[in-house]
Amino acid sequence: MSAPTQDSVRDRIVSAAKAEFSQHGIAGARIDRIAKAAKTSKERVYAYFSSKVALYRFVSAQELTAVAEATRLDPADLPGYAGRLHDYFTGHPDRFRLMSWGQFELDAGDPLPHDAFRESVARKLEQIRESQEAGHLDAQWDPVDILVLVNQISTAWAAQPDLLPPSREDRATFLAARRAAVVTAVERLFPAAANRQVPSSSARSS
Repeated sequence: MSAPTQDSVRDRIVSAAKAEFSQHGIAGARIDRIAKAAKTSKERVYAYFSSKVALYRFVSAQELTAVAEATRLDPADLPGYAGRLHDYFTGHPDRFRLMSWGQFELDAGDPLPHDAFRESVARKLEQIRESQEAGHLDAQWDPVDILVLVNQISTAWAAQPDLLPPSREDRATFLAARRAAVVTAVERLFPAAANRQVPSSSARSS
């Protein structure tokens, strides 16, 4: 049997780190547990990643990419985006916890030169500004308020696991109703471009 490749060891480390950070956060995570779960040594973990924080930043950047691909921000249809975001994080509560720890524990006043989270936010804000300029979103809103409000509404139920019904069937019904509420709330704040009421020329001139 051939020996495992270096890439497979690295992949196991990353997979183990995601589970460890999701459960324990950054401060509570332990490199020795990550190494044991990845069937390797602490020394090998540090050969790939210089510190526990560096490892967290790597796995959270991977998750940011996965979220972006799965949810696809469309500023012209924020209600649809909100529904996808709700589905993603209620379907993957471990990933929601993983992302949340960074906001709680990392120093926001000392960002890296290439901070994946800040770069992701900057791209989304630019998309929102462009949509406002194109007339698809109300330009009176500050883009950062739009993004934060939509994100908070969309992930509200991912942050409330204790309120979910215990049975799987009841939970599915419950979350379907919560999804409808999320989409409705965002629609009322930021109607999809196709549903916006555009004033008639006579109304605009009156």
